[in-house]
Amino acid sequence: MSKIVLALGGNALGNTPQKQLELIKNTSRAIVDLIEPGNEVTVVHGNGPQVGMIHLAMSIAAGEDEKIPLMPYPECGAMSQGYIGYHLQQAIGYELRLRKMDRPVSTVVTQVIVDEKDPAFKNPTKPVGRFYTKEEADLIAASNGATFTEDAGRGYRQVVASPEPKRIVEIETVKRLVSAGEVVITVGGGGIPVVETSEGPRGVMAVIDKDKSAALLAKELDADILMILTAVEKVCLDYNTPAQRELDQMSVAEAKRYIKEGHFAKGSMLPKVEACIRFLEEKHGSKALISSLECAKAAIDGKTGTVIS
Repeated sequence: MSKIVLALGGNALGNTPQKQLELIKNTSRAIVDLIEPGNEVTVVHGNGPQVGMIHLAMSIAAGEDEKIPLMPYPECGAMSQGYIGYHLQQAIGYELRLRKMDRPVSTVVTQVIVDEKDPAFKNPTKPVGRFYTKEEADLIAASNGATFTEDAGRGYRQVVASPEPKRIVEIETVKRLVSAGEVVITVGGGGIPVVETSEGPRGVMAVIDKDKSAALLAKELDADILMILTAVEKVCLDYNTPAQRELDQMSVAEAKRYIKEGHFAKGSMLPKVEACIRFLEEKHGSKALISSLECAKAAIDGKTGTVIS
């Protein structure tokens, strides 16, 4: 039996509640395929499309009616954790019952501590929410101090910081649930970013990389395997070129060299490989896997995927 932290990419979910309910059936079958042999699986998920949808809806509502407040981004992140977790709980629970497996499933709405002095706060780069005209963006920025940037000729979008995750506030609760045999869904979307204050955690306008938070969770749970599921079966060098090569395995040293050589794109494979390196350097003797949702069981069985060790 292995202790696995499983990070689901956005392709495992959907852009609308209806689409998500359909896609999540396959996602849950893949998760239960890993649980069935006796593995202990804890699930982390992305929330990019979902939190953007929530933020956009709340922004439009606030623009239409001055009595409706603009919803802060941490609260939108909490909403996305709740509704994605709700869908996952239902679908995983149903699949477990189909296989006559008595395992409770729970979601923990999770806060993650970040450093208020993280350099990322001085250089916000993560686009969130809807597009605005320059005039609209300037008006909003003047009212609440938000930062906007022009986005590929399509208008202006708010950008927020992407700081490093430092500590999972609810980690002891997660540990107790995992020890009790529950399938836990947690640190959704990288966690709700909060800073420590004398009055307790306070939400901040930021987005934490979910793969980095998954690596932190895997370390805290003393996991054997960090498994990151994405859109491709294996990590590739020279991706999407005639020289493309799939990797069955690589060492941490090789992964660092490939990063320096520029093989992994910032918005896709790079944060996944970096998260794996971070976990492996913290927990020696463990391993990390990157593969696709469809190949999750085969990857755990050593038949496909890219192993980093």
